[in-house]
Amino acid sequence: MWTTEISRKTTATKEQIWKLWTDVPNWNVWDKEVETSKLFGQFQKETKGILKPTGGPKAKFEITELTNLKSFTSRSFLPLCKMDFIHTMTETKDGLEITHKVVMTGFMTFLFSKVIGSKIIVGLPIAVEKLIELAEKN
Repeated sequence: MWTTEISRKTTATKEQIWKLWTDVPNWNVWDKEVETSKLFGQFQKETKGILKPTGGPKAKFEITELTNLKSFTSRSFLPLCKMDFIHTMTETKDGLEITHKVVMTGFMTFLFSKVIGSKIIVGLPIAVEKLIELAEKN
C-alpha cells in the first residue's frame, strides 16, 4: 500500500466545496493534473466515469463511496493496482477542513507509486489550494 494526503482549512461552506467536487467535467479547473473527466450518470455511488490525467492515458474510475455534503471516493483502475482518491470535509471549531487522500493498493503499487506517486505528492496540495480558492470566491 502507498498513501499520501493533504488537509487545509477553509472559510468556504460545505455546499461550495461540494458543488466543485460534484462538477466532474470541470475537475481540471481546480486540479491541473486532470486534463479531462467525465461521469456517465449522476454523482452517486457506483457511477462510473473516465479521466485523462495530464500527460497520461485515459483511466476508468468509479465512485465507490459517497456521503452527501461530506465525502466521496473515486477509484481508478490501473493494471494490477487500484488507486482511491478520498475526498472528505470535516467541520472543526476553526472552520471546515478539506482532506484529499490517495491510496494505492495491489501487486503493481510499487511501480505506480514511483511513476505516478511523485506527481501526486506535488499536485495534491496545489489542487486543494485551488479548490478552496474557487470555493471561497463563490
